[in-house]
Amino acid sequence: MASHNELGTKGEQLAIDFLVHKGYTIREKNYRYLKAEVDIIAQKKNILAAIEVKTRSSDYFGNPQDFITPKKIKLLVSAIDHYVVERDLDVSVRFDIIAIIYDKNRHKIEHLKDAFLYF
Repeated sequence: MASHNELGTKGEQLAIDFLVHKGYTIREKNYRYLKAEVDIIAQKKNILAAIEVKTRSSDYFGNPQDFITPKKIKLLVSAIDHYVVERDLDVSVRFDIIAIIYDKNRHKIEHLKDAFLYF
């Protein structure tokens, strides 16, 4: 596996551990719909959070969350819409980003709730 794939996998596991510690239930990992992939779908009470995990080894080229494009946002919205309708869920939906800087077994996690409001 390429090192960037390993970093992404490690980041997703760190994000899952973080969310579980914060009281979220993990409903799905790597949920796919058409061309979209949602890294994590988690729920806390009546809030369904579609979470994009961005992991980088440094912030030299910018913060991890800065690498989410409008196209990616559109795909995520489509996938979550499908997920909620397909399962007939009665929840509020929120789009979050978990940004992780992971370097030599040290990491910093930032959870940006309602992250797409700022795009």
